[in-house]
Amino acid sequence: MRETNGKPGSHAVTDRAQAVQRPLCVDLDGTLTKVDTLYDSFMLLVRKNPRALLQLPGWLAGGKANLKAHLTQAASLDVTRLPYNQELLAYLHIQREMGRPIFLATGADRALAERVATHLGLFDGVLASDGATNLTGKTKLAKFRQYFNNCDFDYVGNAMPDLELLAASVEPKLANPSMALRSSLRSRGVTVEQCFTDRAPFIPSVIRAIRVHQWAKNVLIFLPFILGHKWNLNVALSALLAFFCFSFCASGTYLVNDLLDMDADRHHLKKRMRPFAAGDLSVLAGLGISALLIVLSSVCLLFLPLAFTAWMGIYFASTLAYSLYFKRMVLLDVLALSGLYTVRLLAGGAATSTPISHWLSGFSIFLFLSLAIVKRFAELQSTLQDGLTPKNGRGYQLSDIEQMRSFGTASAFASVVVFANYISGFDVIALYHQPRLLWLIMPLLILWLCRVWLLASRGDLNEDPVVFALTDRMSLLIGAAVAVIALLAQ
Repeated sequence: MRETNGKPGSHAVTDRAQAVQRPLCVDLDGTLTKVDTLYDSFMLLVRKNPRALLQLPGWLAGGKANLKAHLTQAASLDVTRLPYNQELLAYLHIQREMGRPIFLATGADRALAERVATHLGLFDGVLASDGATNLTGKTKLAKFRQYFNNCDFDYVGNAMPDLELLAASVEPKLANPSMALRSSLRSRGVTVEQCFTDRAPFIPSVIRAIRVHQWAKNVLIFLPFILGHKWNLNVALSALLAFFCFSFCASGTYLVNDLLDMDADRHHLKKRMRPFAAGDLSVLAGLGISALLIVLSSVCLLFLPLAFTAWMGIYFASTLAYSLYFKRMVLLDVLALSGLYTVRLLAGGAATSTPISHWLSGFSIFLFLSLAIVKRFAELQSTLQDGLTPKNGRGYQLSDIEQMRSFGTASAFASVVVFANYISGFDVIALYHQPRLLWLIMPLLILWLCRVWLLASRGDLNEDPVVFALTDRMSLLIGAAVAVIALLAQ
């Protein structure tokens, strides 16, 4: 411990006092928030007004600052729901209480930065891009020297554009830093004072984002050849390849869907924890992973029949149309979802050259329409119980709950009637030695559907019925019983 004026530790006390008086400048994108607001604004624009994308070249021609200004105006992010770095926020509150001057210094547009500053109430000033000047890198450093009269400052950053500012900072600090920035700071001999980390690990976040559990829906690919009793290794391998082809494509479209829904998901008690909404994965990472999955799916198509490729194309186009348009259109959204399930069946039949009976098609349409409706019903029921109002942009209102219940339960029992006709048909009699045993499936099907709707009415159903079916013990037991009955009937 050093001594000054005969008083032990006085030098350290002086350093702390000077640090409190020194301006603390905090970057926004990737630092104070775990996301890049430019890319978030872009995805919000795609979701709300895709036609405005035609104006992007003109905006960009005016410079990046001009682009940011127009994007901020065209797609207004809800700054109260942005995923902020909580560890950094806690530190800023402490510094604020000590009387330290804190500034929000960002390359984001001023209009957005000022809304963030007003929401948080932590900053003494805002330095941001203004539509003409893009306040990043050396331009931001020059602005600091001018604004602070060449006095010392501290800076919190996260990426390579912050390198010069961190090197010029008295006590450089990082928040969710990139590996490139860490490496560059080490090579320049810059010692980081503090690092504020608030982000889930990358690989687990990717697995959550591609929704591997949703691949269970693609088991429908196997159903045509199983029900058709085409017990052949080559057919089974074709079905398996079709399963992975569909799964890769579906996960790719899930990523696009979640990217488009980020702003809406942040208003939802559960969906706000999705990797993109929570800022655990970036928009660029999501688009890259989505593209990779689509490429893998396309490679699989090279080894599958052309008829399957056609159904795969229909599925891909339909899911994109759903993400962009249908999901915000009342009732058309659930019809589109149920149709996508039926497409899986038809694709499975095409992959294994197995014809699909009209009874099976009808059964799937009514069954999956009921499950699509129960998903929307459960969302409304959860919103009602939490005392909130729907903000997911799907167009449903709390007053629609009883009508949705009627639609869903009617569709559920319609599927039971179609199934009864199916197991009474001549095709089933020809395929099974003991077709009468299949009637034992009827009460199990009725039990499961009634239970799903009863739990949904109580608010106890996971909003995704697929997740519910995979995690609910009773559902798994019912599924096992159905499989045993079908085997005994052969």
